Amino acid sequence: MHKKFTRTVWLWLLFVCPLQLFAQQTPRIAAIQKKLDSLAKTAPGLNQKVFLQINGSVQQYLSGIASSNSLSISVDPKLTFPVNDNLNDVTASNILTFLSQKYNLDITIVGNIIYVTAYVDPAQFAKAPVKEIKVSYSRSDGTLSMTLDNDTLTSVAKKITQVSGKNVIVPTSLQTKRVSGFIASAPFETAMDKLAYTNEIKMVKTDDNYYLFQPLAENEELYVNGDNKTSVRRTFKPSGTPTGAGGSTGVFARVVNGQKLISADATNASILTLVKQASQEMKYNYSIYSDIKGNIDIHVNDVSYDQFLGLLFKGTDNTFHSEGGVYLIGDSKLEGLRSFKAIHLQNRSIDTVVAMIPADWKKGVEIKEFREQNTILLSGSSSQIREIEQVINQLDELVPVILIEVTMIDITKTRTIATGITAGVSDSVKTGGTVLPGVNFTFSASSINSFLSSISSFTSVNLGKVVPNFYATIQALESNNNVEIRSVPKLTALNGHTATLSIGSRQYYKNSTQNLYPSTSTSATVFTNTYVPVEANLAVNIKPIVSGDDQVTLNIAVNIEDFTSTPTDGSPPPESISKFISSLRVHSEDTVLLGGIERNENDLASSGIPILSRIPILKWIFSSRTKTNTKVVTVLFVKPTILR
Repeated sequence: MHKKFTRTVWLWLLFVCPLQLFAQQTPRIAAIQKKLDSLAKTAPGLNQKVFLQINGSVQQYLSGIASSNSLSISVDPKLTFPVNDNLNDVTASNILTFLSQKYNLDITIVGNIIYVTAYVDPAQFAKAPVKEIKVSYSRSDGTLSMTLDNDTLTSVAKKITQVSGKNVIVPTSLQTKRVSGFIASAPFETAMDKLAYTNEIKMVKTDDNYYLFQPLAENEELYVNGDNKTSVRRTFKPSGTPTGAGGSTGVFARVVNGQKLISADATNASILTLVKQASQEMKYNYSIYSDIKGNIDIHVNDVSYDQFLGLLFKGTDNTFHSEGGVYLIGDSKLEGLRSFKAIHLQNRSIDTVVAMIPADWKKGVEIKEFREQNTILLSGSSSQIREIEQVINQLDELVPVILIEVTMIDITKTRTIATGITAGVSDSVKTGGTVLPGVNFTFSASSINSFLSSISSFTSVNLGKVVPNFYATIQALESNNNVEIRSVPKLTALNGHTATLSIGSRQYYKNSTQNLYPSTSTSATVFTNTYVPVEANLAVNIKPIVSGDDQVTLNIAVNIEDFTSTPTDGSPPPESISKFISSLRVHSEDTVLLGGIERNENDLASSGIPILSRIPILKWIFSSRTKTNTKVVTVLFVKPTILR
């Protein structure tokens, strides 16, 4: 009896207490236990101990408990798992609680019926809590802030639209795309662009102010361009080129300030491949009429389609031009690919411009001149025509006209002193002459005899008389002659052209020739007179060159010729010649002095009785002297003025 009691206590400690403690571990098991305890008041079999040994399915096990303890137990047919527990001397309530915990069962009480089913956790049907998308927008400065961690692009776009009021669209292909990123207070478009760059998608803003996220197309990649802005480019590989073989190209287009431009990065790439890829990027129609050969290394950013083709074809025989929206590409010698261009010059003459075009550029280009219209017609390759046109446009600039005012002043100062006594015999001489302002008086024979008689009456000395035809002239004369000649001619010249001024006189001298014609009977002599012209000119040559700061460089050459006297015997007149050449730089409308050319001439002429004309004092009686001093000064003032 004692042994049986001890065994019962141990069974109770091993099964009942752990089950009760285990059932208290979760609220669900505690709720089941409470249900069974409440039912035990009307179904006493729940508190009766079970002595049952069945190894079978849960259906059989619970059916055995229901039969042994007179309980109404219904088991869900879906429960088919086996039960290998032999629980004896334990109440039915504890066994049901234990099975619910071990096999995750649920017990429902309907009246006195115990309905056993598999437990379904209601939490799995509960909706997951909506994750907060951390996006904020400041309307005061238009900045956007985001803290994203594996959030769906759709949720992010929705949140951005809600907080900013700007429509952000996500296509179907990106509905499940998840994005991450952290951006603090960035301008809206910058934040959107960097969000796309961070998550390897692209963002496009449409003309109607919608922001579209788009997936990258095939061969597209994101990069930072030369403007330090994120952009999209395509990377191409020439068809038929194996991986690792030489030659790779990257051509892509983007819109800059409303204009679609081409960028390319290529190494040893086929020119033909680049043409095709650029045309595909720009969506231009093209037609190739000849085989385009050659490879090229090229790296350009944001150039037009025409500029890109021009770079590819530079130095080749290929050309292009657009006709009806289709680009025709091929050898420049082919019919239909030749171009022509009429260039009307606005400021220059075609004579000077055509001569400036390099000879190498003219090869393959026909140049026609229309002087009546000042127009040049170019025919040939469009690329060569464009090249020549650029040069002509740079040369066709307004040529300055320079007005040159030349002020010439000739100052001549002459001083002549004539003294002496002249005596002689002449048939007809009358007394007369001038006393003031100078003495130049002639005495006849009667005047001289009267003078001698008066002297004889005062001195009682008989000086005699002169012959009836005798005369005497007394001369004492000083004359000053100052002459100033001023001339102000005005010249105009194109920049770099020479303006010439020449002022002078022409004289003739006689050249006599004697020709003797002999014959058998008599000789004939023929005299021939020829009058040969001789010129003395003042010539001024000025070549102006205008610099960029409106300074004028003047290259000046002055040649001064003058006749010093006029011979009366028909011989060539003597000349004085002065020259100078100078280069100087002055500002427009500044006056520069050129000149100060001074010439002194001294002439002393005398005639008299030999020996007596050289004796002091007596020489004034027995000689006649004329002394002339001449001073000539030539001054030039030059004033250039630029006329535009």
